[in-house]
Amino acid sequence: MKWWLVSLWLACAGYIHLRGKVRLRPLRQLTDHSTVLAPLNVLLCAASPLPVRPYLPRQLFPELDVLRDNWQTIRDEALALRAAGDIRAATGYNDVGFNSFFRWGWKRFYLKWYDDAPHPSAQSACPRTLALLQGIPSIKAAMFAQLPPGGQLRPHRDPYAGSVRYHLGLATPNDEACFIEVDDEAYVWRDGDDVLFDETFVHRAFNRSEHDRVILFCDVERPMRWRWATTLNRWVARSLLAGGRAPNREGDPTGALGRAFGVFYRWRLKNKALKEHHPRVYYALKYLALLGLLALLIAW
Repeated sequence: MKWWLVSLWLACAGYIHLRGKVRLRPLRQLTDHSTVLAPLNVLLCAASPLPVRPYLPRQLFPELDVLRDNWQTIRDEALALRAAGDIRAATGYNDVGFNSFFRWGWKRFYLKWYDDAPHPSAQSACPRTLALLQGIPSIKAAMFAQLPPGGQLRPHRDPYAGSVRYHLGLATPNDEACFIEVDDEAYVWRDGDDVLFDETFVHRAFNRSEHDRVILFCDVERPMRWRWATTLNRWVARSLLAGGRAPNREGDPTGALGRAFGVFYRWRLKNKALKEHHPRVYYALKYLALLGLLALLIAW
């Protein structure tokens, strides 16, 4: 039974790794969050009627038309936040979902995150945008996302297949130097234009222009063929993903995963310091830990 479960997990991880033309390095994929959740992700992808392709037909989600139709209203609130300096990186180690993005200049302002209650800061600063979002039940998370000149996001795939990603251009360079690549297919952000893609494919982004890129960034619930699959997807979102809620300002709540990540990351910073100053000791301890885990698996 043990080896059957291990074989199943490895087979699902292999499917995730081979999904699309672009792949992460094998060792990177082995330790990636999408590998940890691989069996669940394979199940959700198999239960969804969506085509298996990097970019998805926008007409499959007509409820999103209201966002594109009101993009200028949404843009006005986003630009007011940017002018006030509220679209920014996390002020502490409490953003478990996007912590690695901040080092390359990416910034965000959360509007809602996998529950029905929007952030208090968003309620006061973005009432019109929130009203539009709250009218679309399939949108589970939303934020304003800013990528400055010279900013980039390294190749990655999102860890959970329960949603698809929606981008609406608000204040963009309108320049081919500012783009996202999903499975090696480029899309250039432009004001008032929107795009839908499957974030379980490897993707990366660049802003090689001289202007900021500000977009509305949403997670849209992946449709399922069967009610049990929808119920499972929503349970995982409420039980796991909602814990990644991170604050914009003081007074906004932080989810349980965000609080735990703060503790973990302080420990990780010590590991990074050890790696920098004593690399041989770091790698010796790392591989001893991996061998220990393997020994526990064999003994199980």
